[in-house]
Amino acid sequence: MSTDVIFLGWNRAVAGREAASAETFQKFLGYLGGLQQAGKIASFEPVFLNPHGGDLNGFILIRGDRAQLDALSASEEWQMYMTRAGMEMEGLGVVQGVTGEGVMAWMARWQQILSE
Repeated sequence: MSTDVIFLGWNRAVAGREAASAETFQKFLGYLGGLQQAGKIASFEPVFLNPHGGDLNGFILIRGDRAQLDALSASEEWQMYMTRAGMEMEGLGVVQGVTGEGVMAWMARWQQILSE
């Protein structure tokens, strides 16, 4: 299982851009599905959050190895989707991270530094 992830989060659609945002979201999920079928990412999981008063209302967790995710984020198609999403969504953020065994490796590094 891949430990590297891209966390793509957002707040809400820009007022007046809701329909365009919904259409882009559906196309983007299809794009990610194609990448997964082609073996260019390991998986992806879209999540909508219940209303909670915060500014994070949904995210997609994209899994792959570091080379896959680097290639994805450098691709022209990804850049076009992110540019469009930035015009249609408030609070768009893209962050690289780790999960699973990757978290344990980070913790081991922290412990090593703390023991120096």
